[in-house]
Amino acid sequence: MSDTKDPAITRLGEYIVSLLLRAPIALAGLMPYAWRIPALGWMTARIVAPLAGYSRRVKENLAFVRPDLPGAQVRHLMRAVPDNAGRNMMEMYSASEFAARARHSPVTGPGLPAIERARAEGRPVIFVTGHLGSFNAARVAMVEQGFEMGVFYRPMKNRYFNVHYTKAMGALSQPMFEQGRRGMVQMTKHLRSGGVLAILNDLNAHGGVPLDFFGKPALTSLVTAELALKFDAPLVPVWGIRRANGLDFDIHVEEPIAPGDPVDMTREFNARLEAQVRAHMDQWFWIHRRWKDGTGEMADRGAERISAQPSGAPDDTDAPASSTSLT
Repeated sequence: MSDTKDPAITRLGEYIVSLLLRAPIALAGLMPYAWRIPALGWMTARIVAPLAGYSRRVKENLAFVRPDLPGAQVRHLMRAVPDNAGRNMMEMYSASEFAARARHSPVTGPGLPAIERARAEGRPVIFVTGHLGSFNAARVAMVEQGFEMGVFYRPMKNRYFNVHYTKAMGALSQPMFEQGRRGMVQMTKHLRSGGVLAILNDLNAHGGVPLDFFGKPALTSLVTAELALKFDAPLVPVWGIRRANGLDFDIHVEEPIAPGDPVDMTREFNARLEAQVRAHMDQWFWIHRRWKDGTGEMADRGAERISAQPSGAPDDTDAPASSTSLT
């Protein structure tokens, strides 16, 4: 018997899943903004996450890297983490109202002089962040500060959901560069012209290298550091931290990561991200299989790459060879 799936059945399944995902978004969208954001957070935490296995995944990830946590805190995070994810999704589907609120978020941090200086000199800037709090809040706030931020993103696997997902994401800021060869070429042209770019670098990255994150090896892309070196761009961690009211944010811009070996730069990013996650455990995307390929064949190939990695900037090519997992 053949194991090949019928393409028509696959498309039908994707379409049905897309409808199921869009239904709670559409329902919450009927409410006033201040109600719809917590409403979708509640639905995601109480209905979607248990059914989809997200709650279990949060528990498994925490058991892997934070076995010291009390059971009560783990149970709290099993609800709070998908709640934050649901809020993020609804905020993206409420682009005009979300942007009107997020662009007034206070922006502070020791990295502000460096990015202002780079802008004055016509140099590109690369903001690096993770799925912590709300990246989109940081994105909107930095646009308000005058940094027209391009975004390099990974399309959703579900082709039907991806159509309106990318449309909603694009309503917050432009340009957007889809992961792949064409998107990479467009992105490098953007940086070469002095543009500003944002990359999320905290997902399991095929083609990445195993670097420490919460004391465990996690495949991590070197692309962000390689791009910063290639285009002489400050590599600046930025965080959008959700306030206790669940609707507003504080944006923190850190000192740029010192240029050097791409592996060391990426290790520094992981360390800074980990510090933020430890301070805001309920706001990071513990749903993702971050440590999935931290050991095994892909990790071995990544470790070989580290041992062969020359110090300093990559060679003068249009795009780094490694891949990355983004938004």
